[in-house]
Amino acid sequence: CFVAMPPHTAGPAVIFAKNADRPRHEVQEILYVPAATHQPGDKVQCTYLEIEQVERTHGVVLSRPAWLWGAEMGANEHGVCVGNEGVWTREAVGEEEALLGMDLVRLGLERGSSAREAVGVITSLLERYGQGGSCKEEPEPFIYHNTFLLADRTEAWVLETAGRYWAAQQIREGSHNISNQLSIGREVTAEHVGLRQRALSQGWWSGEGEFSFSEAFSLPQQPPRMEAAKARQRAGRELLQQHAGHITAETLMAILRDKASGICVDSEGLCTAGSMVSVLPQDPALPCVHFFTATPDPSRSVFKPFVFVDNLKPTPQVRSPLFHPLPAKQLPRFRSSVDRRHELYRRHQAALELMERDQDRGQKLLETLRGLEQQGLEGMKELLEGRVAPAPQELSDLFFDCVEAEMKFY
Repeated sequence: CFVAMPPHTAGPAVIFAKNADRPRHEVQEILYVPAATHQPGDKVQCTYLEIEQVERTHGVVLSRPAWLWGAEMGANEHGVCVGNEGVWTREAVGEEEALLGMDLVRLGLERGSSAREAVGVITSLLERYGQGGSCKEEPEPFIYHNTFLLADRTEAWVLETAGRYWAAQQIREGSHNISNQLSIGREVTAEHVGLRQRALSQGWWSGEGEFSFSEAFSLPQQPPRMEAAKARQRAGRELLQQHAGHITAETLMAILRDKASGICVDSEGLCTAGSMVSVLPQDPALPCVHFFTATPDPSRSVFKPFVFVDNLKPTPQVRSPLFHPLPAKQLPRFRSSVDRRHELYRRHQAALELMERDQDRGQKLLETLRGLEQQGLEGMKELLEGRVAPAPQELSDLFFDCVEAEMKFY
């Protein structure tokens, strides 16, 4: 997860970006959910847990593993963006099913009208319900705790958790990135009321000197995935520093595509299953623009723009098929599998096979796709600079039209 803010950005905007590293064959879909009003006593069914619904939920666009309720990353109609990372801490991960970190991403977006408010939403739900349950649609459980990066038009927050405990750091300027490890040291802006007492009682902190969340709650012996994350976080920080003062959406797209650093994951077990870049202008009169791939491997995918407007045209090409009953709801869980590939995913996979089989044709296809992406970027740049004022219908069809254009090329 990355965020860049003035003075590191090229213009007066906050830019958010994330790669979702997931099991290699998991399908990520793009889901738009409009704002809604709910009745007193209404419940909402998350991936495993049913919780109380709130009176009003904001409109959201999500990039999510197709089998679950929550999301890896997304944005809401108020220009709030949230993404999460898996971590392992001194607090044991429980197999008991609770809220997934991905559920908390969606809940924060649906209920928070600012990054700060979304931090409050996530932490209160975490303290009440806890986090837990398998994060993979496979029989072997895969459980982790979560860190989050949240951003809006004016500020960003890093929120890191260990069980029901948490610490948050406010980011006011410059750039920041997180990976699969605790990173908040002594710069704690807000914290769980019992955080320091927990560290003291467990012997993780002596009570003397300044308190460091990451020192107290990180595992002394980190799992290999977290060790690898240190190198990725360093590489990401260096890339951000290289471009400080000139960071644009294209800069962050290039960073998300960086395979040499491991930021773009492409291994036997894991891959970058979906990517997102959002431009959040500080001028509230300008719209926020959110770019999604909806396909794996951003180095061979197209970022397509989405803008919140009324009467958004549905984009079924990036929605996975529905199955009844839901396989993830059947007990024991994940004993059967289904084909969740949506239409864009299928065509993109066929194109990747072509690229690997015939490098010349593959290179030509990639150049064509980059040209398509550039058209979208140029159009959005004009919109964000106030040089064009598209008709509402154009913006409501925007994401659909870009997905259709990409599918035609395939």
